[in-house]
Amino acid sequence: MPKMKTRRAAAKRFTVTGSGEYKRNKAFKRHILEKKSPKRKRNMRKAALITAADHDRVKRMLPYA
Repeated sequence: MPKMKTRRAAAKRFTVTGSGEYKRNKAFKRHILEKKSPKRKRNMRKAALITAADHDRVKRMLPYA
């Protein structure tokens, strides 16, 4: 059986934690920032975990993670 390929777009967006969960960055931080409050922008800097609904999908995209 040939090797499975990693989806490179997913590899750049997700990292695996020690417990096997996937970390992601938050969206909406690139532009149109004047109307967003400093607290909201500060919280968007932090990483988040993907939801359980997306876990199997991301796991398939990253077979060797």
